[in-house]
Amino acid sequence: MLGKAIGETLEQQGTDTLRLVRREVLAPCEVRWKPSAGELDAARLEGLAAAIHLSGANVSTHRWTEAYKQEMAESRVGSTRVLAKALARLKKPPAVLISASAVGFYGNRGDEILDEDSPAGQGFFPELCTEWESATRPAEDAGIRVVHLRFGVVVGPGGGALARLAPLFKLGLGGRLGNGRQWMSWISQSDAVASALFALENPALTGSVNATAPDPVTNADFTRELGRAVHRPTIMTAPGFALRLALGEMADEALLSSSRAVPKRLLDAGFTFTHPTIDQALAAALAR
Repeated sequence: MLGKAIGETLEQQGTDTLRLVRREVLAPCEVRWKPSAGELDAARLEGLAAAIHLSGANVSTHRWTEAYKQEMAESRVGSTRVLAKALARLKKPPAVLISASAVGFYGNRGDEILDEDSPAGQGFFPELCTEWESATRPAEDAGIRVVHLRFGVVVGPGGGALARLAPLFKLGLGGRLGNGRQWMSWISQSDAVASALFALENPALTGSVNATAPDPVTNADFTRELGRAVHRPTIMTAPGFALRLALGEMADEALLSSSRAVPKRLLDAGFTFTHPTIDQALAAALAR
């Protein structure tokens, strides 16, 4: 969802792009790689201006078995390490590597307001995010500017959380998760794309950057606004104990966890949000 949108935006701006693909190469703009096996034709990457890495198995669509947790880790940490090492060995490495991370770095923090200087939380996903970000070290050691975009929930058309939630809400089956008091850090798709391109072009940005809207909302607020956007009631509730029974560890770390992250570094650098509030983001996403 996000990688496609960023690629399309770059191409619309007249920027040539190469895409790393795991399938057979079908076009000259594609480079085959198999990160699980450490395979990448690094010679094709010589002379690039920048690299953007967004890989990661979906967090909230599977029960977190030990096997799936390993897949989540390998798809993030392993692939990032393969790419960072390849970029570090280039004769002409890119000036910048934008590498995805997530506000899951902060863990379950209740009502605490979290900026980029806040420490990592406790649990599987904060530990995974810490390893994910550390995997870029070879690129940093080679002098490449690295930005870790800690994305919140991306609200946009055609994919992500909204693609799963909107059909239920349109049927009047939407409702809060647990008590609804947990904070949700989010960002509109267009602002997520813009923040990535902003990070590419601003050499002062380095390290962790929260890619989240300036107005995080509780799950109850999000539920109410999505119900308003689709003109349906939101009287249903998914009790926390039922979510834990059905989904195990994932329920606590992905659905019931509270993360109130704010984009301090983006705002300090002069970034302007197109959709600073959730009602604006939902209206834009559902209009398409």
